[in-house]
Amino acid sequence: MNEMPRPNDALSNFELMVLLALIRLGDEAYGVPISAAIESESGRDVSIGSVYAALERLETKGFVRSALGEATAARGGRAKRYFEITGKGLKEVRHTQRTLVRLWTGIPKLEVEKT
Repeated sequence: MNEMPRPNDALSNFELMVLLALIRLGDEAYGVPISAAIESESGRDVSIGSVYAALERLETKGFVRSALGEATAARGGRAKRYFEITGKGLKEVRHTQRTLVRLWTGIPKLEVEKT
């Protein structure tokens, strides 16, 4: 039987995009490249503040963890905060993917048109 996520663990559309960008970026995942990846793929402006707010929610849910990198002179002595997906987060992304595929399947208006 499929385990249902608790309501507070459910991913919003934006949180899912943040997780997918984070997975693509791997070890280089922090706010600015995550925002840029989402903007590149969605064609929408993404504020860095909304990315960090989503990352904080995802960390609270246990879907990501963060660590500070080395402080750099280019950042005025501040360190970047890097993020990585946890096993729980990866499991939730896979669950969401399966659910969306099942929901999309068989809806004629959403089938890909052949050109």
